[in-house]
Amino acid sequence: MDVSEVPVSQVDSGTKWMKRTPKKKNRGGNGEKRGPQRKVEEEEDEKKMENSEGVFPPNFSVSEIKNKQRRHHMFMKIKQEKRKLKLQVKKKKKKEREALGDKAPPKEVPKTIENQRVYDETTVDPEDEEVAFDEGTDEFSAYFNGLTNPKVLITTSDRPRGRTVRFCEQLATVIPNAHVYYRRGLALKRVIPQCVARNFTYLMVVNEDRKMPNGLVLCHLPDGPTAHFKVSSVRLRKEIKRRGKDPTEHSPEVILNNFSTRLGHSIGRLFAALFPQDPQFIGRQAATFHNQRDFIFFRFHRYIFKNEKKVGIQELGPRFTLKLRSLQKGTFDSKYGEYEWVLKRHEMDACRRKFQL
Repeated sequence: MDVSEVPVSQVDSGTKWMKRTPKKKNRGGNGEKRGPQRKVEEEEDEKKMENSEGVFPPNFSVSEIKNKQRRHHMFMKIKQEKRKLKLQVKKKKKKEREALGDKAPPKEVPKTIENQRVYDETTVDPEDEEVAFDEGTDEFSAYFNGLTNPKVLITTSDRPRGRTVRFCEQLATVIPNAHVYYRRGLALKRVIPQCVARNFTYLMVVNEDRKMPNGLVLCHLPDGPTAHFKVSSVRLRKEIKRRGKDPTEHSPEVILNNFSTRLGHSIGRLFAALFPQDPQFIGRQAATFHNQRDFIFFRFHRYIFKNEKKVGIQELGPRFTLKLRSLQKGTFDSKYGEYEWVLKRHEMDACRRKFQL
């Protein structure tokens, strides 16, 4: 039997053998470039962007540029040019005013929401006889005539948390002759007669939500009125930067700002009746209720006299912001109470330049 050798390439003639050659590895990688080369390319791209700025028509908007990097670059450049132009105009006006001296025209008053406020018909004139008569016969007349002294009861909602408790305790140090008691499930209708029997002139209820104070009910006793506020931006004494020592027992000075309407005038008198009418200026303490765009900011400061001409202030805290929700006649009554004013957000907040207080 004759045996002949057959080459391997002729055995599997139907199959193709593919020889894979290993690829050469690029040390830097296909997508990765070295540092100097990348910087050079970025500088070239920036030069191309700067040279192509004059290609666009004058009415072209930056937002029409589809490339995000190029759009951001051109936007920042336009913003920087506007800033430089504004600074040049400001320096030019300053030089002109210095050259004219006393003959320089008065400075332009900047337009703000406050000075463009829509006129309100209920704006109070301090010399109005009708307003003076109402002040002499309202619920706070006995306090302003010196017949009664304020005595405040501060309480909370059921099962208050630590932050609300500390907030009430710090309010008691700010308001003279204030006492903190916890309700323990009592309804306000049962609390009010007990307060009247013990000669309290105010009932202050601090409500909370999610362990944070979010509401304040201020009820003047025994005949009302009752105001409900939303509380926000509460910062306690330890959270305020550059805080000073604790407040003293001296009666503070009360400052009321921008309560110009009849409603704002009533709310201002409601706050003023919380504090004694005769402030002790030796304590150098001041409680401020500042109304701005219907938000009432409360601050408590102490004056620090550095010398005969310079005076500084030291914040004692706490600080918080109030927003009036409703004003009710008489004491608190959620079912049958008669409301003098209720905030309707979608109707009253439609115009940004119209304010209620």
